[in-house]
Amino acid sequence: MADGRVHIVGAGLAGLAAAVRLDAARADVVLHEATDHAGGRCRSYFDAALGMTIDNGNHLLLSGNRETLAYLESIGAEDRLMGPQEAAFDFADLANGARWRLRLNDGRLPWWIFAPGRRVPGSRPADYLAALRLLRAAEDVRIGDVLDRASPLYARLWRPILLAALNTEPEKASAALAAAVMRETLLAGGRACRPLVAAGGLSGALIDPALARLRRAGRDVRFGRRLRAIELGPEQALALDFGGERVALGPEDRVILAVPAWVATSLLPGLAAPQEFRAIVNAHYRVEPPAGLPRILAVVNGQVEWLFAFEGRLSVTISGADRLMDTDREVLARELWGEVAKLTGLPEVLPAWQIVKEKRATFAATPEQERLRPGTRSRWRNLLLAGDWTATGLPATIEGAIRSGFRAADFARESRL
Repeated sequence: MADGRVHIVGAGLAGLAAAVRLDAARADVVLHEATDHAGGRCRSYFDAALGMTIDNGNHLLLSGNRETLAYLESIGAEDRLMGPQEAAFDFADLANGARWRLRLNDGRLPWWIFAPGRRVPGSRPADYLAALRLLRAAEDVRIGDVLDRASPLYARLWRPILLAALNTEPEKASAALAAAVMRETLLAGGRACRPLVAAGGLSGALIDPALARLRRAGRDVRFGRRLRAIELGPEQALALDFGGERVALGPEDRVILAVPAWVATSLLPGLAAPQEFRAIVNAHYRVEPPAGLPRILAVVNGQVEWLFAFEGRLSVTISGADRLMDTDREVLARELWGEVAKLTGLPEVLPAWQIVKEKRATFAATPEQERLRPGTRSRWRNLLLAGDWTATGLPATIEGAIRSGFRAADFARESRL
């Protein structure tokens, strides 16, 4: 690697992944973050309304998320995720009270679809095989053009799974992105599909250990550093303007811009990037989960889509939640708790609660927005892009964010850009 400093702008997961990768290569790294904390939308914080530390969102990982697991190993946090020993997913139908568990076998050959006790009730093996049509879908095709939306399996499996993965109503979402998710999870067998959660909090698993590693190595991590502008020449970035401080870039210096899409487009003229985004709503309730409640419960035919059970807390996640952005927070908390009480058997009296609305949680995973995702390299030879909105081949996920950071770091290590 050529001598020079790498300036990473943004300490979300993409920026942290890039910093950790470059630290392992003994590069000179400086990490700049606009806020007073790292992690972006994947972090923990103390919530005064609940009197406890919570995550700003619930994130489900899978055992097949190889880049995420490699990142955790590199920061010494591979033991911070918890999950079952098999690929098992619990479901509940709020409309009729039905419960079932989807159980995948470990190997790539999906013999589980031939075992009635392992698949969705009322489904047939052929129903699952029909989803393979996604793998042949063209880039402009939507999931709704490929899967039978009237089938019970769509309502009971494909829609909840794909809505969670893409944060976009599957009817309008990219079939190609759905296929990418399938290749790295379901088609890789149950070994790649075990559900994992950071039971001790997102920051404790993904953020704090990374910062600790960087600080032990003497890396410069600077908070409260909002990038105001980038001075750009015809072929390379010349300087970073942090508002009152201009950081000149030497001939061997590099910049990894690991900021949200709308920030990147404001800094780089002419950059093509996703322009439409989808919301996520999370509801947190301070209550002890009842005995026997699954750690993760997928819910159909309700507003609640996923129910997570943590120590002293139940949390709800709703994807593609643009329709709920203007709903009064207390009204929403009561409506969702009514469904949670029905699912858990807990009293209907509303416990202490918190609603977290993320209006621009992810880019809209439509074919049109997918075409706008830029690659890692920019038109300026010393400036690289990272973030789950870049062309990672995956939807906007933790795995995609970390993959983008690793890729940017690898490009930055090259002797010539």
